[in-house]
Amino acid sequence: MTTVRTRFAPSPTGYLHVGGIRTALFAFLLARQANGQFVLRLEDTDKKREVAGSDQHLMDSLKALGLQYDEGPDIGGPFAPYRQSERLDHYQGWAKKLIDSGRAYADPYTSAEVEAFREQAKATKKPFLFRNHRPENPPAWDGSQPLRFKSDPKAYDWQDAVMGKLHTGPEVVDDFILVKSDGYPTYNFAHIVDDAEMEISHIIRGQEFLASIPNYLNLYEALELTPPIMATMPHVLGPSGNKKLSKRDGAKDVLDYLREGYLPEALVNFIATLGWNDATEQEIFTIPELIEKFSLEHVGRGGARFDEQRLLWMNGSFIRNLSLDELFERCAQFWPPEAADASDDYKKQVLGLVQERLKYFGELPELSRFFFIDLPINADLISSHKQLKKYEPQQLKLLLEKVANSLESSDFTASDLQERLNVLLEETGEKPAVLFSLVRIATTQAPASPSLAETLSVLGKVVSLRRLQAQLAAL
Repeated sequence: MTTVRTRFAPSPTGYLHVGGIRTALFAFLLARQANGQFVLRLEDTDKKREVAGSDQHLMDSLKALGLQYDEGPDIGGPFAPYRQSERLDHYQGWAKKLIDSGRAYADPYTSAEVEAFREQAKATKKPFLFRNHRPENPPAWDGSQPLRFKSDPKAYDWQDAVMGKLHTGPEVVDDFILVKSDGYPTYNFAHIVDDAEMEISHIIRGQEFLASIPNYLNLYEALELTPPIMATMPHVLGPSGNKKLSKRDGAKDVLDYLREGYLPEALVNFIATLGWNDATEQEIFTIPELIEKFSLEHVGRGGARFDEQRLLWMNGSFIRNLSLDELFERCAQFWPPEAADASDDYKKQVLGLVQERLKYFGELPELSRFFFIDLPINADLISSHKQLKKYEPQQLKLLLEKVANSLESSDFTASDLQERLNVLLEETGEKPAVLFSLVRIATTQAPASPSLAETLSVLGKVVSLRRLQAQLAAL
């Protein structure tokens, strides 16, 4: 059985977003499942579009998500180098093979002449095919002109591991550029050479390449190569579901999600389930489970909509499943500045309360700041409250005074506080939505908080009573 070797081959033209990461993730899962190799190769032959530093960014992004490659530009491997710009001599050798067999020729036309051919096809309402304008006696290729593939148009039937059986006619096969006049190969040529030399067994790539595959198949034949297994990924769609997710539409750098406090394993789980499922109702997977259960057969053929609310839910689920010690360790950089002098024990108590509400670590300051500092009295919290706004200040003051008097003699355990609050409900005849909301606002000055009794217990007696008095004075 052939060793499974997959690759992720991005161009260093900017940051990675969800669509690119999904391609890498599926290639990674397939290789790990078969105990094969996952290869990173940088396709950096389009120097005009290259963005400085993005090669390192691509590598950092994969590693941050736990998608460790076995061979790549920074770690080497048996088929190095793994940057196309360092493999030019390889492409020259294969280009010579095509020239010698009569399957490649120098393109003598200027850009203006090629554009004139396009306009001519447009005027006659016919598709532009370069092969209709092949020069009869092309000059010898000296590297100063583009080198074009001399196609052999024919119909193709092929099996795609995701899309199933596909067919095209000869009209889509054309003479495309193999090597540009600057000496760099095109993607259409270089990736076929590299995949062959690096013994890649499976090519997983986006739907945008589907229309080019007949040309690739024609080139494989000319080079006497057996194509790898091809798996075409449907688009990841934007939130509206009607077009491909793109950087232009605000698709974020995948590292931005980690900087905001999303867990790498939650992000991987979310991306894996964009278009794939294991034919069960399961939605939360560990990475070992993904490796075990992933299969190309269960990748859908339709586009998968990017739903950030689902990502939030999924990340929150992963956070709730962390032990308190692990949660404390992993959110260390997200505490508000006001927590700088707090003890680890106190911060763990706070975390224990907010863990249930935390959807990503970036929310931690908002959810926890009032545990570390007395926030200013915010009158709007009462005036905009659905129930409390119906009460006169004097009525609210009387309620708070009863609360303060009761809590004076409490030992401030959560159980004692809850019992006292329940007794106050009976004595005052108020609903929890009124009494508890009033106490919560007075002691936190926040629109929401964890369980009131537990919150008061963690805040402690001195802080809680001080804040009740401050709210009484404001009323």
